[in-house]
Amino acid sequence: MKDNPEKILKKVFGYDEFRPLQAEIIDSVLNKQDALVIMPTGGGKSICYQIPALIFKGLTVVVSPLISLMKDQVEQLAELGVSAVCLNSSILREEYGKNIGLIKQGKTNLLYIAPETLLKPGILDLLSSAGVSCLAIDEAHCISEWGHDFRPEYRQLADVRSRFSDAVCIALTATATPRVQQDIKNSLNIKSSSEYIGSFNRENLFIRIVPKTDPVDQTVSFIRQFPDQSGIIYCFSRKQVEDLSETLGQKGFSVRPYHAGLSGEERKKNQELFIKDDVLIIVATIAFGMGINKPNVRFVIHYDLPKNIESYYQEIGRSGRDGLRSECMLLFSYGDIQKIKYFINQKPAHEKRMANIHLQALLKFAETDICRRIPLLSYFGEEYSIKKCGMCDNCLSDEKELQDITVYAQKFLSCVKRTGEIFGAAHVVDVLRGSESKKVLKFGHQSLSTYGIGKDLSKKQWFHLSRQFLHKGLVTQDMEYGGLNLTEKAWDVFKGKENVYGRIEAEEIKVVKKRPTENITDFDEKLFDRLRKKRKEIADEAKVPPYVIFSDRTLIEISAFFPQTIENMNNIYGIGEEKLKKYGFIFLEIICEYCEKHGIDERPKEIGQRKRKTSKQTGKPRHVAIGEAYNAGESIEKIMTQYSIKLVTVLDHLFKYYLESNKIRSDGLLSVSALSQKDVQAVLKTFDRLGPEYLSPIFMEHNGDVSYEDLKITRLYYLSEKPPLPLS
Repeated sequence: MKDNPEKILKKVFGYDEFRPLQAEIIDSVLNKQDALVIMPTGGGKSICYQIPALIFKGLTVVVSPLISLMKDQVEQLAELGVSAVCLNSSILREEYGKNIGLIKQGKTNLLYIAPETLLKPGILDLLSSAGVSCLAIDEAHCISEWGHDFRPEYRQLADVRSRFSDAVCIALTATATPRVQQDIKNSLNIKSSSEYIGSFNRENLFIRIVPKTDPVDQTVSFIRQFPDQSGIIYCFSRKQVEDLSETLGQKGFSVRPYHAGLSGEERKKNQELFIKDDVLIIVATIAFGMGINKPNVRFVIHYDLPKNIESYYQEIGRSGRDGLRSECMLLFSYGDIQKIKYFINQKPAHEKRMANIHLQALLKFAETDICRRIPLLSYFGEEYSIKKCGMCDNCLSDEKELQDITVYAQKFLSCVKRTGEIFGAAHVVDVLRGSESKKVLKFGHQSLSTYGIGKDLSKKQWFHLSRQFLHKGLVTQDMEYGGLNLTEKAWDVFKGKENVYGRIEAEEIKVVKKRPTENITDFDEKLFDRLRKKRKEIADEAKVPPYVIFSDRTLIEISAFFPQTIENMNNIYGIGEEKLKKYGFIFLEIICEYCEKHGIDERPKEIGQRKRKTSKQTGKPRHVAIGEAYNAGESIEKIMTQYSIKLVTVLDHLFKYYLESNKIRSDGLLSVSALSQKDVQAVLKTFDRLGPEYLSPIFMEHNGDVSYEDLKITRLYYLSEKPPLPLS
C-alpha cells in the first residue's frame, strides 16, 4: 500500500484526522527513528505502528503478552482488509503452521507474537529471513522492575532488538511513571528526544469514590442506571467475585464471573460472551481485562480497593475506549486497606517497601478533597492545572453548601476517645447508633455515655461524616490495624475553639443523566437501537464481537446525521473503504427506511458535525481561532502561552488553517526557527522541487539534518507566498 499516512487513516480506518501525537509518532517511525510512546488506554497507540506496517516493505512484529489482544487486533484488521497473523500458545497447530507459511511467503504485514514465542531460536531465524522493518513492543512497562507488572522475559527483548538492529523500535504503554519510562529507554536504548508522552487524562471518564457502607446495595443502585449497557466490576477475591456474581444474577442482571479459579474453558467462554454483548456485566478479579479492547464499556466499579494507582488507572481505562462518557466508581473502606496490607507483609523486604509506597499514593488519591485528576495525573508525572474538571465527585460536590457539623464531630470524637482509640469507624458508628452487635456487647460499650447518642443519623451518614473527619485532620487512621486516633486539632473542637463544616447527608450514588456521547448531543435513540441490533446479527454470523463491525460511536454518528447515500456514509467516523463495501448498503437500507417512515431529512455533517475543540473566547474551531489570531499580528510565542500548547501544535493548527483556503502571513514565522538564512533558502528550494505536501521526502533529502519542527516552519513560510488553495 503506497498511500501516505493521512490517506491510509481515512481509507482503511475511516478516521478523518489523527489524534494528538499520532502523526508525529508515525512520521518518526517511518523515518526509522526509535520511539517510546506513552498514551492512555484507548488513546490510539496501535495506529502508530499499524499505519507504518502498511507502508513498510518488510514485516512489523508486535510483541504482546496479551493473547486476547492479539486475537482482537487480528480480527479487527481482517475486517479492515489488512493481512495480520499471530503466534502464541493458544493457537491450534494447523493455524500456527498456516501463519508461519504466510510469514515465509511475505503475504502478511503484521505479526502479533507473545514474548516467549518470539524468544524461540526457530522463530528468530524465521523472522531474520523474512525481514523485519519494525519491532513494536506493546505493554512496554513489563520491561521495568519498577513497573507494576514486571515480566522477566521482557528483559530479554533488548537482545532481540539488537538482533534486528535495522528495524525501527517503538515501545508503547499506557501506564508508566517517569522512573519506569527511563528504565524502558535504558533497556531498549531509546533516546530521550524520541519520547512521545500523551496526556494521561481521560476526559470522558467520570471518577467517583464512595464510602463503602452497604456494597451490594450500592452496586445494584449504581448499575441499574445503565440498562442494556456493558460494565466491569472488580473484586479483591475469587469468593467475592462468585458471591457478587450470584447475587446480581438473582436480581435479574446479565452477569458472569471471571477469576483464575475457574477453568480455562469457562474463563474463555465468559469473556467471549461479554465481548460479544451476550452478557452485559463481568464480575472479576484483576485477572480480567488485560488486552480487552471492547470500546463500549460504560462503567467500571471497584467493589474493593485496588492495590495501586497503576492498577486502578489501567482498570478504569477499560471503560469509555470509544471516547464516549463512562462512569468509574470505587467503594472505599479502611477494612480493605487491611487486606492489602496483609498481602504486602508476605512479600520480601524490598518488594514490601515498594508496595507500601504504591499503597500510600493510592490512599492519597482516595482521600483527597480536591479535583481527583490532580493527584491521579501527578502520579504519572503530569501537571493538571484545571482546578475543577467537572468530571469527578469532588469537583461536583464543591458546589454544595457546607453545614456546621461541629456537634456531630464532638459526638464522634468523644466516642473514639471513650472506646480507647483502638477501633475503626465501623465500631465507633455502631456504638453511636446503639447497636447490640456481639463486638459492642463483648467490650461493654453499651455502658458508655456515647452509646446511642447518634441514632438521629443513618449508618451511611455517620460513615460519610467519619471520612470528612479524617480529611479534616481530626483523627488519624492506624494503617496496620485500622484504629482511629485523635489529633491535637480534635481537642480544639472538643473545647469549642474551632467549628467543623461539612456535609451531613451521604452522597447518593447517582449518575448525572447525560447521554454517553462526548461530542454528539442529538441523536435518534430508536434508530441507534435498530442499527445496534443489525450489527449484532452480522457480528454473530461472522463470529466476531459487534464492535469489530462498527463501534457505538459510529452508530451514534449515523443516528445523528442520517446519511442516505453511500458517499455520505463514507463521511461517518470509523467507516473506511473495506467496511463501506461490506456493510454500507446493509445499514443504508435501514437508515433510508427509518427516515422515510418518520419524515427525517439527511443532516449535512459539516453543519451538525461533532463538536471540535474550540477557543473559549470565540467559540470557533481552535485552528481557526489560532490562524486568525496569528494573521491579526499575535506572535507564535504568545499563542503558545495563551493556549498552553507546544510550538509544533501551533504549526499544525496554522497548516490546517491554510488548507482550508486561508492566507497565512509570512512575517513572524522564521523567528521561531533554528535554521540559518542559508539553510532556509536550501529547504525552500527543495520544496520547489519536491512539493510541500509531505515532509518525509524533504527530511530525507536533507539527510535528517533539518528537524521536522523546522521543516514545518519553513513549509508555512513557503506556503505563505502561495495562493491559499488546499493541497491535493
